[in-house]
Amino acid sequence: MCGIVAYIGNKEAYSIIVKGLKRLEYRGYDSSGIALLNTEGLNTYKKQGKVANLEAFTEDKDRSGYAGIGHTRWATHGPPNDTNAHPHTSEDGNITLVHNGIIENYDSIRKELEGKGYTFKSDTDTEVLCYLISDIKTKTGVKLGKAIHLALQQVVGAYAIVVMSKDEPNKIIVARKSSPLVVGIGKDNDFYVASDATPIVEYTKQVVYLNDDEIAILNRDKGMKLFNIDEVQKEPYVEELELHLEELEKGGYEHFMLKEIHEQPRSIKDCFRGRLNAEEAWVSLGGIKEYEQKMIKANRIIMIACGTSWHAGLVGEYLFEDLARINVEVEYASEFRYRNPIINENDIVIAISQSGETADTMAALELAKSKGATILGVCNVVGSSISRITDAGSYTHAGPEIGVASTKAFTAQVTVLTLMALSLAKLKGTICETKFRTMLSELEAIPQKVQQILDKNDEIKLIAEQYQGASNALYLGRGSSFPVALEGALKLKEISYIHAEGYPAAEMKHGPIALIDEEMPVFVIATSGPSYEKVVSNIQEVKARKGKLIAVVTEGDQQVHDIADHTIDIPDTDEHLVPLLATIPFQLLSYHIAVMRNCNVDQPRNLAKSVTVE
Repeated sequence: MCGIVAYIGNKEAYSIIVKGLKRLEYRGYDSSGIALLNTEGLNTYKKQGKVANLEAFTEDKDRSGYAGIGHTRWATHGPPNDTNAHPHTSEDGNITLVHNGIIENYDSIRKELEGKGYTFKSDTDTEVLCYLISDIKTKTGVKLGKAIHLALQQVVGAYAIVVMSKDEPNKIIVARKSSPLVVGIGKDNDFYVASDATPIVEYTKQVVYLNDDEIAILNRDKGMKLFNIDEVQKEPYVEELELHLEELEKGGYEHFMLKEIHEQPRSIKDCFRGRLNAEEAWVSLGGIKEYEQKMIKANRIIMIACGTSWHAGLVGEYLFEDLARINVEVEYASEFRYRNPIINENDIVIAISQSGETADTMAALELAKSKGATILGVCNVVGSSISRITDAGSYTHAGPEIGVASTKAFTAQVTVLTLMALSLAKLKGTICETKFRTMLSELEAIPQKVQQILDKNDEIKLIAEQYQGASNALYLGRGSSFPVALEGALKLKEISYIHAEGYPAAEMKHGPIALIDEEMPVFVIATSGPSYEKVVSNIQEVKARKGKLIAVVTEGDQQVHDIADHTIDIPDTDEHLVPLLATIPFQLLSYHIAVMRNCNVDQPRNLAKSVTVE
């Protein structure tokens, strides 16, 4: 949440920062701002709304500067407006700062500073931190880096900050705690700073990911110096980005979300590339291999996640328990640590996160680690916080996901969890050789089958036209298709603002059936499998109450086709792999309905990617 971009070096900072902010708008788009440092002084420009508003506002302004900091905001403290937008500047105008995260004790610090005579302009916690740094620097006479260090000793909460000062014009200072920050190292002491690597890859592939409680001084004359919380200097660990610039463009699609939906044949294949071979009948996940025996012997596996990743975890629960016969619990990361969970050293905790930065998931992992549990990760972003805190894990290799509503992240996570479940089942002997080989062949065929569904885009769009005016919707599924129903409902409400709920199909008659009338669209996964006849009975119950029924069915199905108002055929596959296919029509339906309702598909209201605050 919120995006930071900063630059110091020998180029003009403005264009680098604004281009970077546009790439980070998926992290927040309530307001944006930029501060530029040049030989004449400091210029700050802020505007409510998207980065395009900031660009228009600054057209006739002085945009020169060899150093600058920028921010695109998802509001936490104070409403989105010009005043609350970042950067925030000290009362004397010497120091300016951008911040991601939340300063939990900002109110007490604010009152203390007000008692000293300071007057605040905004409602934000960030301005309080800026004033605190300025107060310390003024009263003690220390340099900016020391003032920042002393100020951070007083704050409670999460932060990624970038600070500039007119008094020390050749440096910018960055620090992080529980909120991501990456430094790109260019040529000739050019430095690029961002919340993630997407704004940096165009300029350099050499990056340093800051760890918690680290402060870096980026000096265009003297290079980079990195310190820990005790002010002990460290050697920066420079990594090379695997990200490619073309992955950050729309590639001819109208929206990033549509592009990412259509990338799934490739992203799923990339997930299992080099990890399975159906012909030779093997599965190998190198990232967790040394922990497989521990997983098999564990008391239980706890999967923790939020949002779409939680739905992927629910699919994983079905896979692990049915195939590998391992006890699994799936927890909301946001609730996990607040109920004093019982965890011990014989538990395995798997964190699932697209960004690898989700604050609630990180907090849950830290709790599990403190209790002695083995912690593993399933995430997409190389170098992310979760990938660094965990004992081991597996990357999904889905590529950047820019659309706020996750699509390819879900199928990638389910693919990795399927590989884990198959690997453990084979090792444990809970799957016969014939079933194992069949599932590997079916999994290898999934990308092609996803493409077959994507080829039905025009057909699905026609169905979407019928329901763009709906105000409510139900999604129903059984077994591993129940999480698909939850995910389908989430996609619809996220991007089209239609109220939608997912339920186990059998639970419909325990309450939700009261909502069904001739105006209510009901989306059902009714694919072939052991619960097919039960789902058909649920479908009959919907039709008896005149609900509008849209069913996802296995190719060749005639029974549901004769009952439903609309059917969407998907290729036949093993029942364990149905979620990888059944979710695709719901993604396309949600996308087309949202477009027809003139919604902002890639940046839906009130939402942001990478939720780095609790």
